[in-house]
Amino acid sequence: MNDMSNLSNAVVSQSLAGRRLEHKSVILTGAAGSIGRYISRHLLREGAKVTMTGRDPSKLDAFVEELSQEGFDAENITTIVGDCADPQVCRDIVSRAVDTFGKLDVLVNNAGNDERHRADDISVEYWDDRIAVNLRHQFFASREVARGMKELGGGSIINFGSVQAYLSSPGMSGYAVSKYGVRGVTRTLAREFGKDNIRVNTLVPGWVMTERQKRLWVDEEAEKMIDQVQCLPGRLMPEDVARMVLFLASDDSAMCTAQDFIVDAGWV
Repeated sequence: MNDMSNLSNAVVSQSLAGRRLEHKSVILTGAAGSIGRYISRHLLREGAKVTMTGRDPSKLDAFVEELSQEGFDAENITTIVGDCADPQVCRDIVSRAVDTFGKLDVLVNNAGNDERHRADDISVEYWDDRIAVNLRHQFFASREVARGMKELGGGSIINFGSVQAYLSSPGMSGYAVSKYGVRGVTRTLAREFGKDNIRVNTLVPGWVMTERQKRLWVDEEAEKMIDQVQCLPGRLMPEDVARMVLFLASDDSAMCTAQDFIVDAGWV
């Protein structure tokens, strides 16, 4: 048997063994949201123990019940309600994860909101809220999580950006500014935390076809525009984003940090 056959068999064996995140403890913000639901399932299928956060208790509870009905082990799931833009809430989430699962390996800063807004309609309060929901929580959650990861010898922080940080789309100034800021948070924290074997990266999705997006903004004109700007045919789905989360959460990305990982079918 040649070397290539040996390699192929090894890859198949590893694939069959699966569960790249066995015994890893993960905090996932926005767990019951449009994309978070898919990330949650992918993490659990790969063996992770997941602390799910969100601001809506009924939505979180309903999602956990849904996961239970699908056969996921409740012992691998814990939930906590709160706004991660509050540093104290971040500390409480970290404590819950460590108390429940004994350690903390991965943070997925998925929570966010891309509500459209015209520049003329933005108040100071609304602007501050856009920054809080899309940027501020990613910094404070990362900081609190890193303190726990440092004691455990390292970990992976996955921040969520957006291709809107690269584009000039109207009606998204607060969102785009926040997501551009995420790039700065990722790169500076990667440098600060790297000495403690904590890697920090940004996952940058394109236009993901969630039910919310299709209901609110994806019309015939939008479909034509997507066909024109994407290099690849088809549509970007939540599962595509979730698979990149698995890579960045796993040891497969052990030497990746301070980078943007773009999942957009070739938009930018």
